[in-house]
Amino acid sequence: MGAFIIQPHSRLQEWVAEEKGYYAAEGLDYEFRRSDVGEFRRSDVGTQNPTVSSADTPLAEVKIGAFESMEAGRACDVSSACHWAVGMSASAQHGRMWGNAYSVTPSGIWVSPESPITEPEQLAQTEVAVGYHSGSHFSTLQALEPILGPENVKLKFVGGPRDRLQLLLDRRVDAASAFGTPSFVLEQQGFRKVVDTSFMIGFLIEDSATDDDAAKYFHALQRAQRDIDLEPERYKHYLLNELPEKYHAMLDIRKCGIGERLVFEPYTREVFEQTHRWMMVHDLFPRDQGREVDYQAAVVR
Repeated sequence: MGAFIIQPHSRLQEWVAEEKGYYAAEGLDYEFRRSDVGEFRRSDVGTQNPTVSSADTPLAEVKIGAFESMEAGRACDVSSACHWAVGMSASAQHGRMWGNAYSVTPSGIWVSPESPITEPEQLAQTEVAVGYHSGSHFSTLQALEPILGPENVKLKFVGGPRDRLQLLLDRRVDAASAFGTPSFVLEQQGFRKVVDTSFMIGFLIEDSATDDDAAKYFHALQRAQRDIDLEPERYKHYLLNELPEKYHAMLDIRKCGIGERLVFEPYTREVFEQTHRWMMVHDLFPRDQGREVDYQAAVVR
């Protein structure tokens, strides 16, 4: 069995655990790799820079996201994505979902400072830029359908979090979902959050990783989470590690929150099955991808 490969996931906790030596303290044989990939991976993405630019005309639709990246295999032993995509990946036997922790991230639908959109109802029939089969996709549906009705929700699949940040800054989309460090940049640049959303994030354990190693990893993250809760100002500088340098001058970390917070509670059968039903009702995956849900087989407890 090789070293347990850890990549940060656009949050503070992995960085803090590495800084404080918590992985080693748990007895984990590990390799810490910086990841330059945000919400999704594809073969032509390998840097921190967005995959779109202001020169792209017309704006291409990107029909690949978090689920597809887990389906193809990620270059680490534990990875994160929205709980919808992780649950579906585990059901399709692309890994096992960790059932003893999850996280919650603040997110929202943002518009430019000069946008005429000031109320959620004004998003009716307005394209909202999201990432395909990713947290922004599912959380935007979840948030907007009760307000607008399903028939009035329009989505534009444009890529990952950094893509949506750049597209909003370039005024190439009317509205977009953003979370984490990109949302802090948007807020400090005067962009307006029209709808506040949030979503749960799950953890996918690769079949090559042992449950024992995964448990050590999560024990280390739990210690890191306590440190962040106690003294967040000591660790917010790690937000810049998750952001291309071109955006650093746009962000004052003193004004930022911590973003994603880990919750060390069970991801229960009821939550797993309810989430799967919601995806099936919304017909979000082809039927051959959405296999019969099997919590017992899919989730490590």
